[in-house]
Amino acid sequence: MPASPSTARAINDRLALRLLQEKGSLTAGRLKQLTGLSRPSVADLVERLTASGLIEVVGESGEQRRGPNAKLYGIVADRAHLAALDVRTEGVAVVVSDLLGQVLAEASVPIGDDTGTGPAVEQAVTLVERVVKEAGADRLHTVGIGAPGLIDPASGELRDSSALPAWHRRLVAALQERLPEARFSVENETNLAALAEQRDGAARDRDTFVLLWLGMGIGAALVLDGTLRRGASGGAGEIGFLPVPGATGLPSATGCEGGFHSLAAAGAIAALAAEHGVTATAAAHEPYAAALVRTAVARVAVDGGRREPRAEDGPVASRTPPDLAADRFLDVLADRVALGAAAVISVLDPGCVVLAGEIGRAGGDTLARRVQHRLARLSPLPTEVRSSALGGGAVLRGALLTARDRAQDDLFAPRRTS
Repeated sequence: MPASPSTARAINDRLALRLLQEKGSLTAGRLKQLTGLSRPSVADLVERLTASGLIEVVGESGEQRRGPNAKLYGIVADRAHLAALDVRTEGVAVVVSDLLGQVLAEASVPIGDDTGTGPAVEQAVTLVERVVKEAGADRLHTVGIGAPGLIDPASGELRDSSALPAWHRRLVAALQERLPEARFSVENETNLAALAEQRDGAARDRDTFVLLWLGMGIGAALVLDGTLRRGASGGAGEIGFLPVPGATGLPSATGCEGGFHSLAAAGAIAALAAEHGVTATAAAHEPYAAALVRTAVARVAVDGGRREPRAEDGPVASRTPPDLAADRFLDVLADRVALGAAAVISVLDPGCVVLAGEIGRAGGDTLARRVQHRLARLSPLPTEVRSSALGGGAVLRGALLTARDRAQDDLFAPRRTS
């Protein structure tokens, strides 16, 4: 059945807003070309969206034509303000943006292990309020929060876990109390990193891929046919519990020691580095395991012998030989990472794995190449391994994208008319 006039208007308005979101400011003539609508229909939708406060005149086109230049229309960016939080065991990072996702202010605060639950929550909430003020925002429309742990798919709340600080669960309730007008969404940090890599990072050309998070803990995010998959209980990707060869025992329902976590998480990597005599000095706020991997990558000359020397490497006699201890450390680490990745690949056949988290980023392309080389021996399914393109900002970026999408879904939704 053909759409009713009101439904057709709503569809046209939404299409125009999406085009303005993706392409920036446009003239009415350009909107006509992109939408295929008639000139009167475009004039009507421009009038409706302007009256509703969603778009405004932002300038004039530079084209020379008879009469005044055509007006350029753009989305009213300050119609709503958004916030994104990256909640870690050691602190919180916050960004505040406008409706288009332009960052207006950002800051972070460390929270020590010895900080009590109440003071920790107050530190985090105070940080959010300060960044909102610095951004010049009167209130927040939507807040996206990324945190480690399981998110209940029914309630959207962070599940209780003895492995995470108590202030994590208290934080959302405290923010809701202090920011009662805002909408909140909470998502697992690995899932948000995957969404960011899908939209703006290493997986932009992939509808199906797995993001492997290597950090203090181990996790995975599954994007299949363009959609993030969370599982029936929200636990899809909890591969720290995956039984793998080489682990000393088996994981249990209450702990992942003995699973993949015990081979490739930060503590296991630090022990592996010690076995190979690899040491490092961590930069400020850098996890020690990540520093070890970063240092090993830097010490492996000429990519550990995995490419031909280039002119910029200098004369053969002057080249530094590969650091054999660092080279072997990275090889064993790649062996371990490939074990977990191969298990996921055998079930999902994603075609692409993105290495993220502090350790994945520290390993960069060097670790990614080694893992891909091993996967080619372990699995008949062709799989490309890539390193994160967004670095340490992936979780915040994913949280902000989620907040922006939800705010626009609300503000751009068709309004009922009497």
